Amino acid sequence: MKTAAIGIFLTVMVVGISVAVWGREGLVGALSFGCLALGIQIVAVSILKKAWAGKFPSVLEKFVIGMALRLAGVVTLAVVVSLRPEVFLPLPSALGFLGVLIPLLYMELKLVK
Repeated sequence: MKTAAIGIFLTVMVVGISVAVWGREGLVGALSFGCLALGIQIVAVSILKKAWAGKFPSVLEKFVIGMALRLAGVVTLAVVVSLRPEVFLPLPSALGFLGVLIPLLYMELKLVK
């Protein structure tokens, strides 16, 4: 629940910054990839929480799954921005993804405990 609340706040902040800097053109990319980052992080934290009390190999396996999800998000960002740069402007899209994912990633250990 904390991840979702903080992620929604971060997404709103990043979208507001993107709209202020790039106008309405920055809205689609920042909002889309901010929501993608939030979804990835919610799934990754929920997977890790289930294994947190277990043995180290189980925790490590779930951590690797979470990192693979994040990497898939980066690949998705690169593919979508390269295929449709007129809809998903590169900088607002990257700001939306990284501006939500990185703070949540740093807070992950506090959220898991």
